[in-house]
Parts: sequence; structure tokens; C-alpha cells
Amino acid sequence: MKKKIIALALAFVLAAAMLSGCGGGGAKTYKVGVSIYKFDDNFMTLYRNELESYFKSKETDSVKYDVTITDGKGDMVEQTNQVDDFIASKVDVMIINLVQSSSADTITQKVKAANIPCVYINREPSEDDMKAWEKICYVGADARQSGTYQGEIIRDLPDNGDVDGDGVVRYVMIVGDPENVDAQYRTEFSIKALTDAGIAVDNLFEQRGDWDQAKGQELAANALAQFGASIDVIFCNNDGMAMGAIQSIKAAGRTVGQDIYLVGVDAIPEAVDAIKAGDMTGTVLNDHVGQSHTAVDAAIKYINGQSVDTYLWVNYQKVDK
Repeated sequence: MKKKIIALALAFVLAAAMLSGCGGGGAKTYKVGVSIYKFDDNFMTLYRNELESYFKSKETDSVKYDVTITDGKGDMVEQTNQVDDFIASKVDVMIINLVQSSSADTITQKVKAANIPCVYINREPSEDDMKAWEKICYVGADARQSGTYQGEIIRDLPDNGDVDGDGVVRYVMIVGDPENVDAQYRTEFSIKALTDAGIAVDNLFEQRGDWDQAKGQELAANALAQFGASIDVIFCNNDGMAMGAIQSIKAAGRTVGQDIYLVGVDAIPEAVDAIKAGDMTGTVLNDHVGQSHTAVDAAIKYINGQSVDTYLWVNYQKVDK
């Protein structure tokens, strides 16, 4: 009888262990919903891949992360539906790269009602929107710094960016998305770095390229056709558009470093290679590794019931040859 009791007790313990493990060897699995504004963005591709990889590296025998990453396709309605789906599937935390920064309040109200913490990344909501709930935070880099660094790369050239020596830096500005605070600050502060140094400037051409390589190529081609040799510098709010600008510069018979300069932001691998090859003057490292790791660490803190600072900043770095 004693042996039977022991055997039953052991069987009960084994069954309980199997049930508590839920097929994960006893591990607790947390669900994470991630929405990226669009998958075909060069920088955000690096970012989301690193997000997924870093979550995997944080797993242990007792903790697992079920990470679902969705493509917002540049459509705020699509992204809002994805957030609704995450809520319906009872995720433990969200990481959101907003299609439109101005829609942060709508998303925040949804996650607040569902009591699901949210980490906003890369596209900064307004200061007022960030005050809406204590369980939201923003991970990013201060775009004013990236713009300043772009301008300083040009400022620190032997000719201060004035290729033709006429005393004025005449420039083209290819803007990401004017609604996006990163685009606004990069556009403003890149030029401010020049004017603060006493360098005269002339804005020949400024249009939106929506962070897109093909649009960057088209706008650079239009500007080069319209203003020709008058252009000293092409500023691009990101490297994706700068990659397009390289093609147009070459097609126009211009040579970066000799009769024109070109700067971007992000330091994607293609841009770094272009700088090494002499096809770009410089870029600014938008640290996708540092930012993605900071975002994951913040999400895990929320999962563990810990508080998180409202703003978590990661510094940019200048990149030149």
C-alpha cells in the first residue's frame, strides 16, 4: 500500500510538472506584439531583425518570448488594426514604430484601456502624448543631434561645403516626412550647424522623399537638372534616400568629394560602403543595435512589473571616411 501511495504521488508530481510547463519545459512564455511602420525601410529592417534576435538572447530555461512582428505597410489604419489584434490576443507588451507620430494618442488610449504597456520606437510622439499614461515610453535618438552632426560633417570640410568657392553653401534638402519630428529636426539642425559657424547658405530645393530610395533618386535628379553646378551639397534625412541620390549624382556626371557633397543619416551598411568608396561624404550612425536592445530591455521591465523612464535616449555618432 505504501509503495502504491508513493507511486501515485510521483505520478501526480510529474503530471503537475507537465501541465505547468505547457510544453515549454516549465518555461513561462510572454507574448510580445511588434508593429513596424513598413518592412521595406532599410533602417527599420536592421532594427526589427535585431529586436527579434535580442529577445531570443534574453530567453532562459524558465522564460520565453513569443514575438509577433507585423508590417504596418505605411498605413495607419493597417497598424491600428494590428494593435487591435495584439489586444485581442492578449499580448503582455507592445513595441510600436508608428506610421504616423500624430496617431500616438489613439494607440495609447487603446493600450491603456487594455492595460498593456507600450514601448514607442524610432518615431517620437509629442510631449503631450507621452504624458497620457505611465506605462508608455519612447526609445530613440535625439534627431536634433543627428541633424547637427550632418551639418558639422559639411562644416568641417576644408572648403566648409562651398565647392565652387562663391562664398555661399547652396544646398538641396531631401526630406523624409515633414510630419515626422526626426525629419523636421534633421532638416533644421543640419543647416543651423552651418549658420551657427557663420557660413552663408542658400536653400535651392527642398522636397519630401518619404524615406524612400526611389524618391530620393527622383528628387536628386530633378534638383540636379534644375540647378546643375550651383549645388554644393545634397542633404538627405536618411541613407535610403541618399542611396538614390548617389545614382542621380553619377548620372549627372558629378563626383562626390570633388564637385558636390552628399550626407545622410542611419549608417546602414550600404551607406558605409558608399563612404569607403567615395560615393558619399558622410552619414550619422543611428544606432539600431543600441536602440533595439534598449527597447527590448524596457519591454521586459514592463513584463516584470517594473517602472520605465518616459524617455530612453541613444546617442548618434558621426561617420565619415
